[in-house]
Amino acid sequence: MAKKKDDKQKHVSVVTKKSLQFFEEYINNPSPTGFEYPGQKLWLDYLKPYIDESFIDNYGTAVGVINPKAEYRVVIEAHADEISWFVNYITAEGLIYVIRNGGSDHQIAPSKRVNIHTDKGMVKAVFGWPAIHTRSGEKEEAPALKNIFLDCGCTSKDEVEALGIHVGCVITYEDEFMVLNDRYYVGRALDNRAGGFMIAEVARLLKENNQKLPFALYIVNSVQEEIGLRGAEMIAHRIKPHVAIVTDVTHDTSTPMINKITQGDLACGKGPVVSYAPAVQTNLNKLLIKTAEKNDIPFQRQASSRSTGTDTDAFAYSNGGVPSALISLPLRYMHTTVEMIHKEDVDNVISLIYHSLLSIEKDQDFRYTK
Repeated sequence: MAKKKDDKQKHVSVVTKKSLQFFEEYINNPSPTGFEYPGQKLWLDYLKPYIDESFIDNYGTAVGVINPKAEYRVVIEAHADEISWFVNYITAEGLIYVIRNGGSDHQIAPSKRVNIHTDKGMVKAVFGWPAIHTRSGEKEEAPALKNIFLDCGCTSKDEVEALGIHVGCVITYEDEFMVLNDRYYVGRALDNRAGGFMIAEVARLLKENNQKLPFALYIVNSVQEEIGLRGAEMIAHRIKPHVAIVTDVTHDTSTPMINKITQGDLACGKGPVVSYAPAVQTNLNKLLIKTAEKNDIPFQRQASSRSTGTDTDAFAYSNGGVPSALISLPLRYMHTTVEMIHKEDVDNVISLIYHSLLSIEKDQDFRYTK
């Protein structure tokens, strides 16, 4: 019997067992903004069999290059850093108050376990919170920067400092990677080490499929996105690309308490998201969409009124203007420790970037008028 035109094709996984093992290790490794280097080493070690050369800039952005001698330069990019906290104040009683490093959510902090990174090694601590019994009969005070605090089991400031903890130590959550219902990847920092994983998988596919590109491909894992796209800003000026395809996460808006009228209608499992924004170059975006349609890759659409809020903006407005586009991965519960992405979306983002690269011609001119 002939296959019906509207029958859904069986999904073919792109991620392999070996690459999934790397993904889990990569997610579990702490990589806070400004301290990304251990994760960058892991990433480059995984990437090196698939590239010709690599380098790391002064602030830790890691770059793998394929066909480096070609003059036309194409970037595929993600960011490596995760949100975190800094030690800001240690009380005489040995409790620790914090400030944000990136967009950390104070409301999820109470009762969370954390790792405090010191020169003497990792120190365990917890975000304390008053018991419900002690709050009864009074107006509930919500978690805020002024009242969340860490307890590392010490009873004095001297004892805290003896562990190697000082103002400026960075703090990360200890939650780790898992697979939920054989459908979702769950963990902290999927924003956006999922992106770093996906661009590395693109390099793997190019190598394994023996694809020869007519341009130099720079696989870029930028630092310091969470505090203002800073790593992308620096590396864009160094590489001076002719084209940039950025991947990051975006919000799944199908869960409760999110207004689709303002946030758009996007969901995990329905494919990569292509963006419409001033920084997104229209002709390059059309190439992405045409590639998705040609290769039967499902995709969704998103609009941004002023900026994408991603490294796309940094690349687009660098070097006199670089044709740039954004492929986003739908994600639930952003900036929590249980960020969630759909396995098929990961495969499809990888496939869309891969096939888009194969669609870019040597010295392609994306200008609207020549």
